[in-house]
Amino acid sequence: MWKKILPVLPVLLLTGCATTFTNLTPLEQPRNANNLYPVEVAFQSQQQSLRWDSLHPYLVANGQLYDMRPTPLITNRWEGYVPVPPGANSVSYRFKFEYLYNDLGKPPQHDSATSRAFNLTILGQ
Repeated sequence: MWKKILPVLPVLLLTGCATTFTNLTPLEQPRNANNLYPVEVAFQSQQQSLRWDSLHPYLVANGQLYDMRPTPLITNRWEGYVPVPPGANSVSYRFKFEYLYNDLGKPPQHDSATSRAFNLTILGQ
């Protein structure tokens, strides 16, 4: 029996690893002069092999990656700014986290998780 299970054990360990993105950004923000709008996300994962010290969070908007930074005093939350052109009334964005995970008998492996798309509406002229 072990001969059948052992080859697929790493796959079984990695499947079902729930990753949750919680968008903490308001759906609407007033237009501002610098055209940069704050966004914040909470990231949770049940993946036991994830190396939390390797997380590199990004904000993805208009085909560009923007670095995010940890929120002070709160773990597993990150913040960044999404640019919105002066004439635009909304922007679609996603969160992407790249990281390493431990793999049995191998060096740490690269992986990433990407959230669903969110929409930010800009209010005012």
